[in-house]
Amino acid sequence: MVDKSSGPAAGDGAAITVDRPEHIRNVVLVGPGGAGKTTLVEALAYTAGAVTRAGRVEDGTCLSDYDDIEQRRRRSVQLAVVPVGWSGTKINLIDTPGYADFVGEVRAGLRAADAALFVVSAAEGPEGVSGATRALWEECAAVGMPRAIVITHLDTAREDFDDMVSTFHAALGGGGAENVLPLHLPVYGPRGGDGHRPVTGMIELLAERVADYADGGAQFDDPSEDQRAQLRPARERLIEAIIAESEDESLMERYLSGAALDLDTLVGDLERAVARGQFHPVLFAAPAPDGARQGLGTVELLDLIAAGFPTPAEHAVAAAPATNGSAPTALSCDPDAALAAEVIRTTSDPYVGRVSLVRVFSGTLHAEDTVHVCGHGLAERGHPDHDVDERAGAVTAPFGRTQRPLGRVIAGDIAYVAKLGHAETGDTLSGTGTPLVIEPWAMPDPLLPIAIRAHGKADEDKLSQGLARLVAEDPAMRLENNDQTRQLVLRCLGEAHRDVALERLRERFGVAVDVIDHEVALRETLAGPATARGRHVKQSGGHGQYAVCVLEVAPLPAGSGIEFVDAVVGGTVPRQYITSVEKGVRAQAAKGVAAGYPLVDIRVTLVDGKAHSVDSSDAAFQTAGALALREAAASAGVALLEPYARVWVLVADDYLGQVLGDLSGRRGRVLGTEPDGRGRTRVRAEVPELELSRYAIDLRSLSHGTGEFGRAHVGHEPMPAQRAQSVLARP
Repeated sequence: MVDKSSGPAAGDGAAITVDRPEHIRNVVLVGPGGAGKTTLVEALAYTAGAVTRAGRVEDGTCLSDYDDIEQRRRRSVQLAVVPVGWSGTKINLIDTPGYADFVGEVRAGLRAADAALFVVSAAEGPEGVSGATRALWEECAAVGMPRAIVITHLDTAREDFDDMVSTFHAALGGGGAENVLPLHLPVYGPRGGDGHRPVTGMIELLAERVADYADGGAQFDDPSEDQRAQLRPARERLIEAIIAESEDESLMERYLSGAALDLDTLVGDLERAVARGQFHPVLFAAPAPDGARQGLGTVELLDLIAAGFPTPAEHAVAAAPATNGSAPTALSCDPDAALAAEVIRTTSDPYVGRVSLVRVFSGTLHAEDTVHVCGHGLAERGHPDHDVDERAGAVTAPFGRTQRPLGRVIAGDIAYVAKLGHAETGDTLSGTGTPLVIEPWAMPDPLLPIAIRAHGKADEDKLSQGLARLVAEDPAMRLENNDQTRQLVLRCLGEAHRDVALERLRERFGVAVDVIDHEVALRETLAGPATARGRHVKQSGGHGQYAVCVLEVAPLPAGSGIEFVDAVVGGTVPRQYITSVEKGVRAQAAKGVAAGYPLVDIRVTLVDGKAHSVDSSDAAFQTAGALALREAAASAGVALLEPYARVWVLVADDYLGQVLGDLSGRRGRVLGTEPDGRGRTRVRAEVPELELSRYAIDLRSLSHGTGEFGRAHVGHEPMPAQRAQSVLARP
């Protein structure tokens, strides 16, 4: 890799434009929180001349974490796209949050990108390769996405560089293949009094030279004897790995015979192996020192992205006709083809309304075009299927809080599109004559329920609209209106996800809400059989009310519902009033007979009753049936049923014991465990849903952020007597 010129001049305020997808690179930065992804994006933008000072745009605001919530929290909570120009290419750097609660933003970034940079802090040591990082690496591998690793905070490393590379190779390389190797070795300065070792340069393995960054810019020199001894074995491993992935079969023979391999051949084969996702280089980087344009390793990283990462044309995405359900076909990344784009992120602007961040996979989208907005496959998350034609507003390039006019966006590029009022995250934009739908990317299931209510009367009027806009922006969130508990429930991925959602409701949409205790929908049933008489007799002048019925009730097996049996003999209850008794029984069962929960799994038999020729009525017998059911429940006793969920938990073997013990403490029944062959175990269990309200948070704590779980409702079972008594005793 050699030095190459930057793109547009710094701070000129113009959007970077390209004519062909071959001149675009879309790169997502992923990694744990605190690894330095945002700092690295800002350093790359500064080196490329996109900004006049690191991390700041023309108006002085932040380049990446520009949202007010991000500023206060000092943490990324949403993806941000920063375009820079380098070596004749436009590089869209996609910065993503590192905290687990915002993995939905990471998934969106992966869909928008064609390659990934895994950013890992050397200060974290082996723990820097978290379970979440491994899972994302495997996810990228499953779709063949090219990847590279960037080490940050190298001056605070707890291990030496070789040990760190070995950790990455063991955790991410897989299969014993030599496909995770460094391109450079660090050159350290003297250790300071604080124990830090400043990194002053790098040894370039293929070029066999030293780049000294001690004075800011790179100064190149030949390696010393000590450096050459360090360089030689690392270079041999790198060359052997490149040859193993090369399409030129003669390279290995020439190398083994001792023939010299020219640098251009090695670099070319390396770049092709990276683009195909068969080799994953390890690099390191640091921001530029004061007064210097180039940070340590930033030029080399930009060179790798421009020359070694794939173009959008090499990232296959399929779409299907929106109307006839045909099988999806691969899209052509051609600006002249039919339009097919996807909404990667949705946000609201107080001046222009809804703004959609769009990745174009095929065709060209112009400002003021009329497009077909299609959303399918997210109905279960509160996003009903929809098809509508809308006129797009302005097309702009993202750049911090500011937007730079573009006018059009071609296949392979990313841009903001205004005024698509119906577009939601995950929707497909296509031509009105050929509506298409791209299958939405996989989203995590939000498993932390938060019950909310409007803080005041003024908030009630705005709550529905504010929640609709919030959920439209974030498909990782789900909104439920629970008819059984009469609660409004927002399902989130964790506490941080919840807090950010509530902040956005309050600050962006002007809606204040209170968080209340989340209730689980229980059921009632009868503890045993009973016989009861319901008598409803009233005489207040004029037409009276008269109805008497006798019911026999008995419990049924779980899942039986309400069974009503007519066993009246001799016409003691006229035929027209038998259905009235049933209506009254079912209405009372729906309201409950003890704690206000629905009564289920009982047989109700009408055996006798009395009627009056004048005063009996449908309403009277409904009331009598309800009274009889309440009397029967009081006589037989009421048992509470609680919902159970079938749960799977995937956890690292190191934390299996803690997880199993915790499940037992939650009254869970472990059904089995299965190793997955990657140092993790899948646990299957059945657990009361009352014990799972905070499990998303507790599992993260138990497993140090490496565990994941899913759940599915399986039915109701009797609640332990002591716990049931405490619920029944509540006012």
